[in-house]
Amino acid sequence: MSLHASAVATLTAWRAPDTDQEALRRDFLGHLARHPDGVWRTCRPAHLTASAIVVDPTGTLTLLVLHGRIGLWVQPGGHCEPGDTSIAGVAAREVSEETGLLDVAVSLTPLLLSRHRAPCGAESHLDVQYVAVAPADATPVASAESHDVRWFPVADLPRDLASGVASGVASAVAALRRGLPDLAEAGAAFPARTA
Repeated sequence: MSLHASAVATLTAWRAPDTDQEALRRDFLGHLARHPDGVWRTCRPAHLTASAIVVDPTGTLTLLVLHGRIGLWVQPGGHCEPGDTSIAGVAAREVSEETGLLDVAVSLTPLLLSRHRAPCGAESHLDVQYVAVAPADATPVASAESHDVRWFPVADLPRDLASGVASGVASAVAALRRGLPDLAEAGAAFPARTA
């Protein structure tokens, strides 16, 4: 199955938590219906991206990345790349690339959707956001794309957050507390890329 088809299947099956998220779900599916290249960064005016809101097992810490281009703290995430086979796999790969952590469990179904301005030249990113759980004692390493990566208490997030990050973290913590039956080890569940 192509990444485009996998994204359509994921968004078709996903149950949005509220009417605003349902409207975004329909918009994302409409974008994919109009754009066979809708998962690739070259697609204009928008394209799908994936990210993961990383929390520790207790839900008291979250791992954020200081974005190199926008200078704000964000959850790890980014563009789909050739060889990616699922949107959840994109999120898992981006967590690994941007934080250096490999022992991270990523949800198989999305948590939230977000449309936001894109720093890559497109008008917007259509971001599919997942929950990821990493060991609290894991030591992250910033990638070349980021200025920093750091654990923060969810009750004391930095002031220079990108729009939507605080509400995403709150949603991830609430999902963790409800129980996430569909967490899977990123390396096992997502052969993130094909040859």
